[in-house]
Amino acid sequence: MPGDKPPESRIAIIAAILGNIAVALTKFIAAAFTGSSAMLSEGIHSLVDTGNGGLLLLGIRASRKPPDIEHPFGHGKELYFWSLVVAIAIFAVGCGTAIYEGVTHLITPQEMRDPFWNYVVLGFAVVFEGTSWIFGWKAFAAAKGRRGIVDAIHRSKDPSNFMVFFEDSAALLGLLIAFGGILIGRIFDNHYADGVASILIGLVLGVISFFLAYESKGLLIGEGVDPEALLRLRKLVEADHDVEHVGGLLTMHFGPHEVLLTLEVKFRDNLSATEVREAVGRLTRNVRTENPDITRVFFGSDSVAQIEESVSTSHH
Repeated sequence: MPGDKPPESRIAIIAAILGNIAVALTKFIAAAFTGSSAMLSEGIHSLVDTGNGGLLLLGIRASRKPPDIEHPFGHGKELYFWSLVVAIAIFAVGCGTAIYEGVTHLITPQEMRDPFWNYVVLGFAVVFEGTSWIFGWKAFAAAKGRRGIVDAIHRSKDPSNFMVFFEDSAALLGLLIAFGGILIGRIFDNHYADGVASILIGLVLGVISFFLAYESKGLLIGEGVDPEALLRLRKLVEADHDVEHVGGLLTMHFGPHEVLLTLEVKFRDNLSATEVREAVGRLTRNVRTENPDITRVFFGSDSVAQIEESVSTSHH
């Protein structure tokens, strides 16, 4: 059915949730033993990522609800809404808390206790996050095809395909920063390095959240199909032997696999009402064959008026 998720996306999200739960617990334990601000920020980061995975699953489930009276075009954009909520959560909770912890540590620096547990936890975290990242990368790679990473994200209509990949990439980068802060602080006996690392982790989360919010905003407002896909649709309609002129083709995604298409078409003047209706049906089938994600096709005023005119002429 429209809106169904490929198995790779669901598996990647579930793997990320399980991994983040395990990592968050170990990070908080290490932070309690060592007093590391960076490790506490990393624990909050993993906790936020866990909640974000749950929100994405909620969005996927909600987007599959069938149309009703209040939502005649379905609930496909639920996924886009919850993706925006995820981006806001990363900024408000992850970024804000990490920077706050870092600044607090800089104002009142504390000597870090035995960092051994930090190193142990970071090692386990890299394994967990790395495993989750592999699942996320597989789902994203399957969706992006041969496109570059940035281009694939910009063109993607399914935020769950790239959100898990980006969150896990940010998590691995955060682990690297946390390790650097703890190691530098230990080697140079610098009590401020840990706080600086926490602030850097917060800044990374801030950049990620802004990028994800920007992409989610575009989808929520309403994006059309790719220009290449739109050009193929226009050529397909223009090639029909009963079509005299094609005006505007407008598309909008109501979900990753739910697209509305409106066509402004002028048919040949000598067509009867029956022939015009047959042409409309044929074009609708051809369009859906070309792009299965197009679930609704509406013909504009020119074609509708032509049908009415053909009916009126036949009656006379």
